[in-house]
Formats: sequence, structure tokens, C-alpha cells
Amino acid sequence: MLEQRIQQQFFESADLLYQVAESLSRPLADAAQLLVEGITAGNRVLCCGLGLSGLDARYMAALLSGRFEQDRPGLAALCLDGLVQLGANGDSAGQLARQIQVLGHPGDLLLLFESQGTPGPQLAALLEAAHAQDMTVIALSGSQDEDWRGALLDTDVQIRLPHSRAARVAEGQRLLAHCLCDAIDLQLLGSGE
Repeated sequence: MLEQRIQQQFFESADLLYQVAESLSRPLADAAQLLVEGITAGNRVLCCGLGLSGLDARYMAALLSGRFEQDRPGLAALCLDGLVQLGANGDSAGQLARQIQVLGHPGDLLLLFESQGTPGPQLAALLEAAHAQDMTVIALSGSQDEDWRGALLDTDVQIRLPHSRAARVAEGQRLLAHCLCDAIDLQLLGSGE
């Protein structure tokens, strides 16, 4: 019984990735192009996420500023961490929005990780802060509906893994991060093969 449940985890994850492979290739390519254009123009990528999604943001910032699979100069990316400077009220979204206001400049990109579902007021505050700074948003989300479309601008990109389980979304977002890094490296360095 336990072995079957474990196998089901693999099948569920693989099924999700197979289902979205074709539909996400265009938004991933668009997002990679935005990232390359922003980076080569001297702008920065600010990565963030609420809760455990903040760990995915930290991982992505490390891949961009460090390396993915090829050696290259580091790219201007940093992770915003709403947990570092928690105020007395524990408002991590407010802290992230404030960091976006302080550190974000026109032309920078906000790479936002979200695996829990629909965008609530916390995520809306992050999007509003980025748009107020004239930043483009790339949202890696787990929403099963289109609630995000009203919060995003036409220049923003949403890469949506529609699944009800946050674990499946988080697994898929790791692959999305790798796809973005590979596409960036391909455009900046050419094929390493």
C-alpha cells in the first residue's frame, strides 16, 4: 500500500508536467526573452515568494547570480526575503512589497514564485509595488483559475501550473526555473554542446 502511494506521487507529478509541456513552452520562452533583454540592458531580477515559495525564489536567484550548467559571468539577480526583517506584526508580504519599493527600478523584473493558488491581497500588494516601480512581473503560479489575469499587466508573463496540490506545483516550478536558466544561458552563451 505504501509503495503504491509513493508510486502515485511520481505518476501525478509526471502527469502534470506532461500535460503542461506544450502550453508552457511559449510563456517560458517569452519570460526567458524578457529576462535576457532586462539583464543585457543593465537591469536586475528581483526574485521573491511568500512562505515556502521564498525558498524557490532564493534558489532561482542563486542560479542566476551564480551559474546553472555552464560557467558564465554572474547575472544581476537577488532574492528578496520578507522573513529577514519581519516587523512586530509578522507581515512578510508587506516587507517584500517594501523591499520592491526600495530596491526596484524601472526596467527591473520581479520573478514571483507562488504555489498555493489564487492571488490574495498579499500577492496583490507585491504586484502593485512592482508595477508602481515600472517593473515587469514574471509570475510562476499554481493557480487553477485565471484570477491572476486581472492583477497582471499585458507586459507581464504568467507561467501557470494548474494543480490543486502545492507539492506538485513546487516540483514543477523547480523544472520551470531550470528551463528559464537553460534558455537564458542558450541566448547569452550559445549551445554548450
